[in-house]
Amino acid sequence: MPQRKRQDADTPSHDSFLDVVANMVGILIILVMVAGMRVKNAPVVAAIAAAKVDPQLEKQQALRKSMFDEVLGIGEQIQNVRQEALNRSRQRDVLATMLSAVKHEIETRRGRLDTQAQQQFDLGRNLADARRQLDQTRHRKAQVEATPAESTLVESYPTPLSKTTDGREVHFQLIGGQITHIPLDELVKRLKEDARRKKSELLEYPELTEVVGPVGGFRLRYTFERKDIPAEVAMETGRGGSVARLKRWTLIPVSNHMGETVEEALREGSEFHQTLEPYRPDQTTVTLWTYQDSFGSFRKLKKALYEMGYPVAARPLPHGTPISGSPDGTKSAAE
Repeated sequence: MPQRKRQDADTPSHDSFLDVVANMVGILIILVMVAGMRVKNAPVVAAIAAAKVDPQLEKQQALRKSMFDEVLGIGEQIQNVRQEALNRSRQRDVLATMLSAVKHEIETRRGRLDTQAQQQFDLGRNLADARRQLDQTRHRKAQVEATPAESTLVESYPTPLSKTTDGREVHFQLIGGQITHIPLDELVKRLKEDARRKKSELLEYPELTEVVGPVGGFRLRYTFERKDIPAEVAMETGRGGSVARLKRWTLIPVSNHMGETVEEALREGSEFHQTLEPYRPDQTTVTLWTYQDSFGSFRKLKKALYEMGYPVAARPLPHGTPISGSPDGTKSAAE
């Protein structure tokens, strides 16, 4: 039989070698894991340490949180309102049912009575209703008496009725809280002079439009029309042919920013006071062509002019409508 070779006692065993290798592998694994954890955590920590807080981002986050909380609060309020509405609806249904039952009970009891008793029953109900209404009226009266009355200032003028003006008239434009004198008399004077110079042209064309000015910040555009005298009128009067007749005039402001404010106009020495100075209050009417954005200013001016003794005529105008007139128009009515 072959003999097994005897192992030398000084030679290291195979198992011991495997143990050493296993220990070394374990140590390497642990080192790798530790190094990996350090590598993984080191950038995050460094980034967190190096990161700077953005104030704008922080503000937006706070605003977002505030809006989110507000939305939650509104949602809760909506839920509460719905629940309250549901409770009130249930209470209303219960009250309606109770009222219907009471009415039914009253009608049932009334039906059991004879005619005289029914009349007394109805009288009793009416008396109870009247007493209840009386108590409610007394209660409201006590509340009104306990509430302090608010005083209201009512301004009155001795001539509340308007009348047509026949004397001198001075015109002002009131727009955007600005008051501007309109030199209408001077513009009409220039219109007449210009029309006399162009008399032949007025009779040559069926209609002629011209412009005069500017004077005091306004131009005046006028239109004349030719009117042929009818034959029957010519036979009766002995005068025929054609005549020129003013059809319409319109004011054209040279600027949208003219004049002075109402506060400035009411001060002593203002252009407004200087313009009025030559006009006697007992012989002159102040006509205010007032646009709809200046009705409040008109009331202030009207009060001031009344205190100065001038009658005031109002000419309200819609926005964008120019100041104009014609021979067929109406005269100013002053108060």
